[in-house]
Amino acid sequence: MNLLDIGTVSEQSGIPPSTLRYYEELGLIESVGRHGLRRQFDSAVTTQLALISLGKLAGFSLKDIKGMFAEDGTPQLQRGELHLRADMLDQQIRGLTRLRDALRHVANCPAETHTECPKFKRLMDFASRTAGKR
Repeated sequence: MNLLDIGTVSEQSGIPPSTLRYYEELGLIESVGRHGLRRQFDSAVTTQLALISLGKLAGFSLKDIKGMFAEDGTPQLQRGELHLRADMLDQQIRGLTRLRDALRHVANCPAETHTECPKFKRLMDFASRTAGKR
């Protein structure tokens, strides 16, 4: 078994040791021993950390991500949940694309002031209606 020191895992993954300890506390990863005071991990932890990072990028909570691993740490992904998350990301992308386009329009609007721009007024109205929904 190839063991990696917590410093090596941190260096390879770009994840600070404090976060690695936190992930271990949550049960997302597991150290297999110690060398002095330093935690040692099996080399498979780098795959787990990559999946955790990917899950976080996709908007999953750490609790959700923990459920994506079997007891032995191997990935156990639920395809239905992945499809739902992808659909949510599609909605978010569409909304952000509309927002980006509106901001570009407002930035280039020939109106004397932004408050005279009809699209800017609609954007402000939309923002005020959605502010309480967050």
